[in-house]
Amino acid sequence: MNLELKHLRTLLALHRTGTLAAAAERLHLTQSALSHQLRGLEETLGGPLFVRKSRPLRLTRIGERLLASAVRITRELDELTRDLSQFADGGGRLHIAIECHSCFAWLTPAMERYREDWPAVEMDLTLAHSFAPLAALMRDEVDLVVTSDPEPRAGLAYHRLFDYAMRLVVAPQHPLAQRPWVNPEDLAGETLITYPVAPQRLDVFTRFLDPAGIAPAAVRTSELSEMILQLVASGRGVSALPDWALRDVPAGRRLVTLPLGREGLQCTLYAGIRECDAARPYVRDFVEVTRRLAGGVA
Repeated sequence: MNLELKHLRTLLALHRTGTLAAAAERLHLTQSALSHQLRGLEETLGGPLFVRKSRPLRLTRIGERLLASAVRITRELDELTRDLSQFADGGGRLHIAIECHSCFAWLTPAMERYREDWPAVEMDLTLAHSFAPLAALMRDEVDLVVTSDPEPRAGLAYHRLFDYAMRLVVAPQHPLAQRPWVNPEDLAGETLITYPVAPQRLDVFTRFLDPAGIAPAAVRTSELSEMILQLVASGRGVSALPDWALRDVPAGRRLVTLPLGREGLQCTLYAGIRECDAARPYVRDFVEVTRRLAGGVA
C-alpha cells in the first residue's frame, strides 16, 4: 500500500474531528471503510497512527509526524489548485491602496497595461490618506498597498518598485530659487503646500524637517497636484513633490525645483502585499509590470 493524498486528508479529518465516526462522516465513508484504510496505512508505516481507545483520538509520534506533513502538503496543494484555476481564467481580486495622490501619473498606465493580460481580475483603487492602509491589508480589505514607508509587520512582504527623488518646488521669483539646494532651516519661514496626508506619512517631514527639529511656518493642503503647482507658481507657498509628479508640468509654467539637502532626498516606493499572496500569478505579475513600466519615471 502506497501513501496517497487521501491518506493525508484522512489523518487531517481524524485530527480535526477527534473520532472515527465524525471523520468517516466528513469523508463520506463508512466507519468500516475508514478503519480498513487506516489499518493498511499503519501496516505501510510500520506502527500505529493514534492511541487506541483514547477520547479524543491522540496521535502517536508516527501520527504527529505524518500530520505535520499532511497540513503542509494539503495547504500547498490547495493553494496551487486555486492559483492554477485563477491563472487559467484570469480571475482574482486586486484592490490597491495608494498613499500618494501623484502616484496616478505612473500607476494608471501600469494598470492599463496589466489589464491587457488580466482582464478578469477585479481591480479597485483607493487613496489611503483617510485610513490605515497596512492594517486594511492585513484585514483583507485591500490586496496591495503602494507605500514609501515599509513598516515591518508579521504576514506582510514588501517588493521594491522603483527609486525616486523628492524635490522642492518654488516660483522663479522666490528667494530660494537661486540656491543650489535647500536645507531644513530654509523652510522654517515658509508655507509648505502638501497633499492632505498626516505629516508622519510625508517624507519631507519624516526624513528632512523632523530630524533637524524644523517645522514650516504654515502648512496648506490640496488634493490635486495641478492645484499645488498653481499655488506655488502664484507665490502662495512651496511644495516638496516626487520627481515623477514634475515631469509633465504644463508648457509655459515657470517653476524651479531644488534638491532637498546637498545630496538630495532619495526615496523608494514599495508594493506591500500579504505573504500568502506573494506567489499568486496575478499579484506577482502586477508587481513585475509596475516595476518595469513605472521604474522609468524616476
